[in-house]
Amino acid sequence: MKVAVFGRFYNKTTSASVLALFNYLLKNNIEAYIETEFYNLIKNNSTIIKDFESFKTFDALNDSFDLFVSVGGDGTILRAITFVKNIDIPIIGINTGRLGFLATIQDNEIETAMQDIIDGKYRISERSLLSVETLPKNDTIASLNFALNEVAVSRKNTTSMITVETYLDGEYLTSYWSDGLIVSTPTGSTGYSLSCGGPVITPGAKNFVLTPIAPHNLGARPLIIPDSTEIQLKVDGREENHLVSLDSRIATLDNGTLITIKKADFKIKMIDLLNESFFVTLRKKLLWGEDKRN
Repeated sequence: MKVAVFGRFYNKTTSASVLALFNYLLKNNIEAYIETEFYNLIKNNSTIIKDFESFKTFDALNDSFDLFVSVGGDGTILRAITFVKNIDIPIIGINTGRLGFLATIQDNEIETAMQDIIDGKYRISERSLLSVETLPKNDTIASLNFALNEVAVSRKNTTSMITVETYLDGEYLTSYWSDGLIVSTPTGSTGYSLSCGGPVITPGAKNFVLTPIAPHNLGARPLIIPDSTEIQLKVDGREENHLVSLDSRIATLDNGTLITIKKADFKIKMIDLLNESFFVTLRKKLLWGEDKRN
């Protein structure tokens, strides 16, 4: 088995998880590659990397890898997809962050979880992504024009609202007077969209959701749409430009730029262990059912 390991931070929270993971990989003679920046981060902050000199580094991935292990929180997994892209490498997340909807393995479960994966005791959950195109073209977006959680437009350098003119499959929907608008996948429905009043959507649902951010149109509510819909947005406001974010990646666009959002032509494969499910995660992370009447 050939495994890629990626992380963005190395501190007291992550060190125990990294050590447990590396020990397991070494003990089981698994061919391990560590993302170069993460390798250097560990090397500069710890001596443990010296014990794993057989591990190699990577800057990019190819289809020879069998597994991608993300060490961090959900934000680390969102950054991990920029390496995986459309190569179909399954991703598993070790949670050293806080909530952890995508990264669900705790540090005391690493060996058991990795063994289950080797033994084939898991399911694959395919997650839809959003793709983005702009007219005129923006090079920052064009280089990595997809998002697993959401694409959001928002105001920049101002306290004034923006107007988000919105079309669905070429038909005018409305103009949101708001701080912005989120277009979320089912995976992203438990993230930014949820905090703005959007609904929770199960990962396998073939839907996207439009969630306005602090709308001044009092009747504006989140709208669930088929994931086959092509969404077009055009922003206006007092400032000359606005922000667009693809998960954690942000670019500045001029007002009037035509933003086209639709379902990407590939999916991300997430590994679900057999003792985990989306509904178990909802109960654990959002405390559903935590009521003394139950």
